[in-house]
Amino acid sequence: MAERGRQHIGKGHPRYTTLLCHKKMGMEMYLTYYKGQWNEGNVPLYGAMDHSLWLGSSVFDGARALRGKLPDLRPHLERVIASSEKLGLRCPLSVDEMEALVREGVARFPQDAELYVRPLVFGTDGFLIPVAESSQFALTLFDAPLPPFTGFSACLSTMLRPQPSMAPTDAKASALYANSTRAMREAKSRGFDQAILLDADGNVAEFASSNLFIVAADGAVVTPKLNGTFLAGITRARVMALLASEGVHVEERTVTPEELRTAREIFSTGNYGKVTPCTRYEDVTLEAGPVARRARELYLAFTEAS
Repeated sequence: MAERGRQHIGKGHPRYTTLLCHKKMGMEMYLTYYKGQWNEGNVPLYGAMDHSLWLGSSVFDGARALRGKLPDLRPHLERVIASSEKLGLRCPLSVDEMEALVREGVARFPQDAELYVRPLVFGTDGFLIPVAESSQFALTLFDAPLPPFTGFSACLSTMLRPQPSMAPTDAKASALYANSTRAMREAKSRGFDQAILLDADGNVAEFASSNLFIVAADGAVVTPKLNGTFLAGITRARVMALLASEGVHVEERTVTPEELRTAREIFSTGNYGKVTPCTRYEDVTLEAGPVARRARELYLAFTEAS
């Protein structure tokens, strides 16, 4: 691996001033590590014949850097390696190497930056089947403020989550997001922010881009049980553990679409927003309730202590 400087870009450093000005002007800040060096801007990665561009052999993961804190970073990096293997790729970096790069990259931003951390592994060589040994790696960090706890609307999608026998549902594969964005486009056309997808059995799977929790009509806190149609989210697991630490048990069980209409709360967990409340489901208005609010408070406290 190429030698890289690890200097923290603090006040007085010219790059700190540039990034801070970009932030104040509302400009996007991108920083990508690729082939041994850091690059600003939207760095080109692919060739016209690269397998990932042509046939979709890429995986990624999403972690967060929140004011210098990196909650659950290593599980995200471990998952990108596992996802790579499930698509016939091979991540060329170890978890330790990726972690060092993430910390180096975060230090190049202002200390109060809220960043999305996206390691990406993609295929280059191969006809139909990617050549694992030729897999490439890129790490991108970009400015992504944590969304406020104000709520979003959601509707039930006509799209379904694929079965494990139909798609690499056990990997965070880029190709899976075509189905997610299809559901989100449908939701947007109906005037909603987000979509809820069912599995092939007609039960609730998750939101189009995050895991789903409800507080049921009887007060139970519930999340759909894992059945292979959606990823077991890292933030999902963390929120379940944090609630359990306060004596709040989260049931993992089958959730029917009918329960969404009678739920006291619906909220999402995911890397981008961490914990965010759904305040309208179809024509039902919901509150940003106490369970979701406490889950977010616990997650932010966990982040500060990490």
